[in-house]
Amino acid sequence: MFQAQYHTTRPLTTAHLAQTMTLLSLTTEELREQIESEISTNPALELVEERRCPTCHRLIPEHGVCPVCSIPANPASEEPVVFLSPRDEFIPKKDYVDEVVDDEPYATEGEELPTYVLRQIAPDLAKEQRGIAAFLLTHLDEDGFLTTSVFEVAKYLHVMPGEVEKIKHLIQRADPVGVGSSNPQEALLVQLEVLGETGPVPQLAERIVREGMDELSRHQYPELAHRFGEPTRLIVEAAHFISENLNPFPGRSHWGDMRQPAQESVQVYHQPDVIISYLNDDPHRPLVVEIIMPLNGTLQVNPMFKQAVHQADAEKKLDLKADLEKASLFVKCLQQRNHTMERLLSRVVGLQRDYILFGEKYLRPVTRAQISRELEVHESTISRAVANKAVQMPNRRIVPLSSFFDRSLNVRTVLKEIIEGESKPYSDADLVDLLAEHGFEVARRTVAKYRSIEGILPAHLRKAVAQHP
Repeated sequence: MFQAQYHTTRPLTTAHLAQTMTLLSLTTEELREQIESEISTNPALELVEERRCPTCHRLIPEHGVCPVCSIPANPASEEPVVFLSPRDEFIPKKDYVDEVVDDEPYATEGEELPTYVLRQIAPDLAKEQRGIAAFLLTHLDEDGFLTTSVFEVAKYLHVMPGEVEKIKHLIQRADPVGVGSSNPQEALLVQLEVLGETGPVPQLAERIVREGMDELSRHQYPELAHRFGEPTRLIVEAAHFISENLNPFPGRSHWGDMRQPAQESVQVYHQPDVIISYLNDDPHRPLVVEIIMPLNGTLQVNPMFKQAVHQADAEKKLDLKADLEKASLFVKCLQQRNHTMERLLSRVVGLQRDYILFGEKYLRPVTRAQISRELEVHESTISRAVANKAVQMPNRRIVPLSSFFDRSLNVRTVLKEIIEGESKPYSDADLVDLLAEHGFEVARRTVAKYRSIEGILPAHLRKAVAQHP
């Protein structure tokens, strides 16, 4: 489908921004349905049946991709070749729909937050502690906060408050970090503590959360600097770190499969939104990134309709003009959506080239916030562009686009390899040392969390399984 590139330095109108964000969050199939719906309901829109390149607008052969846009300007460069590509038979559909699909469910039921957390911490709980953990988790609200106190739980279950506190501490360090806290401040402090185990945290971040939440929420940085006797620059740096890395409402964050139920399973049986391949099937050449467009042809405002607006009487002109403006807005928003996807994938694929070529252990720690700063767009724009999208890798494996931002995937991959190769079960403390040898500095509790996420039993249970297969 053809859309001319739409570049502007003017602020987007509210309607333009809202519709662009909506289109940006759609998968290829959802976008196709949306385009077809707009064409069927708006006479000012038309789809010209011709096979043109969506990027350079040249007529292209009946089969295949654009012979111009799919070739790098500099074959010696490692920069990826990113272009829009009309959906066609070059997508090997057999890879996405298998004969056994009918015998299997397309998606599993979404997992509730309490179940998701309990599954992570269960291997580290003694038998008598599981009931306490389950009781705590059934008292989570939609934000992930406890609706009861440790003392009330201890009194109800006839156990010591210290025992309840110990299990609450374990829950708070599961994914999403901070779940099971009593309030946003406590959740932020837990997240700071966990982040401090794996990387640097601004010195003032904890103090700001403990003592300056009101000023922080109102961006009163000079007032905080005066109170703490610190330079405003350090306050701003700490506040930026907090806004970029912490979530005061952990239950609202993206975790497990709940927000996108069984997303990866569904994508196995559907066409990807993006196809990454090697230029001329040579891994040493630039990567080719095709952003799949859902239709062949040129989507445009019908020129005959424009004439009809001018010739219509006053009574009909308002209605026709509204259709014309709506059609023009939709085309512009679609152009903006495509432009954003091209910029995003060009940057992300360039950063994650080693991950694409060599596997998960080579994934670089990249965040949506980092990409949003580089592209000078809001972080929510990147989140919408990434959400629900699937990418076909050069080895034909389909993965979520969100995996390119999974900061723990490389560590978890190495962790699995270490455990798969163990002659006798390593303790979590042993795994900390072994991961350090691979260049990953993580705390023991972080190893336990990653082990739980990957469904790997603790050392004593792995030993028991090995002795009694």
